[in-house]
Amino acid sequence: MAQLSVALPASPAVPVRDQFKPIKAAFIIAMHLGIIAVFWQTTWAAVGLCILLHALFGGLGICVGYHRLLTHRSFKCSKALEYTLALLGTLTLEGGPIDWVAHHRQHHQYSDEEGDPHSARDGFFWSHVLWMFWTANEKDFNELTERYTPDLLRQPFYRFLGRYYLELSAVLAILLYLLGGWPFVVWGMCVRLVITYHSTWFVNSASHTFGYRNFDVPDLSTNCWWVALVTYGEGWHNNHHAFPTSARHGLRSWEIDLSYGFIRLLKSVGLAWDVRTPPADKLRFESSRAA
Repeated sequence: MAQLSVALPASPAVPVRDQFKPIKAAFIIAMHLGIIAVFWQTTWAAVGLCILLHALFGGLGICVGYHRLLTHRSFKCSKALEYTLALLGTLTLEGGPIDWVAHHRQHHQYSDEEGDPHSARDGFFWSHVLWMFWTANEKDFNELTERYTPDLLRQPFYRFLGRYYLELSAVLAILLYLLGGWPFVVWGMCVRLVITYHSTWFVNSASHTFGYRNFDVPDLSTNCWWVALVTYGEGWHNNHHAFPTSARHGLRSWEIDLSYGFIRLLKSVGLAWDVRTPPADKLRFESSRAA
């Protein structure tokens, strides 16, 4: 089946993940342990704040900004809006946009094959979280970003976000403390980050393991409804792998895609244009079997 494709380098050489980073593992564990504080640091305002920030930073920042805009260029918008979405994504502490986009473009080139940084063929927990604890050495990482994100490397703002994303989140934590004390920090940082992490990770793991397939693509990608529910439509992953540069991931009537709904809203008010969707003659659902 013909596919919308992402422009990726043809060279077969792929940087390896050869260095274990205990500081990354310690940080992820610390965020999970921080959730314990909800037993004595909880208010309804803090819970509401967590939901709001998850939608802003995870939904608009990661799903719309990092993924559909920066990685796949599925629509166009002004630089001001693009940079705003990228900043929101940075505040999820999933790395700067250059790092995130490079790994995701690499994933699409080698999906579930040798070279995929989080191949589901290497096991559910590897694709879910363990892959992040191993990183490429500096030389290979520089090669990775130069090959996959030359468009972002040319822009000083993205280099700034990549260098200072930790400091930016520290500033956010301070602001939350000033606004609502420790409940705002616990729910606005620890709880929100852990929910956002697992939501994102489930796209790599569960959406390559559970669900059904609309299209016969040469990888393990599936459409998983409950992942789509917690990721604003990203769980329609088999559809996405069939049409990588499409802004629309939910293609059947029941496949609700809130991220695409937001992009359509932007387009309706003139803030987005050239929104890419699959050609009508390509929407032939070839299969619907369980993965």
